[in-house]
Amino acid sequence: MNLTQIHERLRLELLRRIQRGTLSVSLLARQTGFAQAHLSNFLHSRRQLSLEAMDRILAAQHLTAADLLPAIGPVRDSATGAERFSVPIVSHAVALFEPFLRPSAVQGMLDLPAGLLPSIRARATAARHAWERFVAVRIPAADALAMEPLVLPEALALIDRHYNSLAPYRPNRPNLYAVRHGSHLTLRYVDYLSNRLVLRPHSIAFPVDLIEIDGDGSPGDLLVGRIALIWNEL
Repeated sequence: MNLTQIHERLRLELLRRIQRGTLSVSLLARQTGFAQAHLSNFLHSRRQLSLEAMDRILAAQHLTAADLLPAIGPVRDSATGAERFSVPIVSHAVALFEPFLRPSAVQGMLDLPAGLLPSIRARATAARHAWERFVAVRIPAADALAMEPLVLPEALALIDRHYNSLAPYRPNRPNLYAVRHGSHLTLRYVDYLSNRLVLRPHSIAFPVDLIEIDGDGSPGDLLVGRIALIWNEL
């Protein structure tokens, strides 16, 4: 990873904190001594920061350079020498809201064959291209009930956050998505009708949910990503 990429990841992290209400441009200006206009230009990609300025922002936000490094990458099995790909297991909140993953947010790693992930097709909106693509989340028993027997309690679900389109991944087969429902992550089949997302469970014992889409919103804003794989037994 080069300096330009780290610079961009810092910008995205600051924007994430602002969007979640834990930071504001005025607060960051007070913490660092920079003018609000200077910070605003950086946040809107109109100017770059010097290394000294980056250091001051990192210190003010209790971040380190390591927090901006990717938490995903290839690993090599020490016994067989075969290359595998490691995907971070994260909380539902991290999967929902964090464009890139800090090492402190990673709960564990899921190792996959190296050739698996490159074969998965993406279909992302422009805003999603900057997000780290694959994360895995654990599905607690209460959330798995509506999707049984497809998803069992404590299953791991691999989310492709670069597929937030409603277009079918395979013809005549519904996509299963991780969806943001309020501040909650839920797994559902999804349709879009009359400006509403229709969330359908696998089990007929559970109701269909509707989510209204705001006038300036789009379905892709609420689709965390397509569920690429599910592990019910580990």
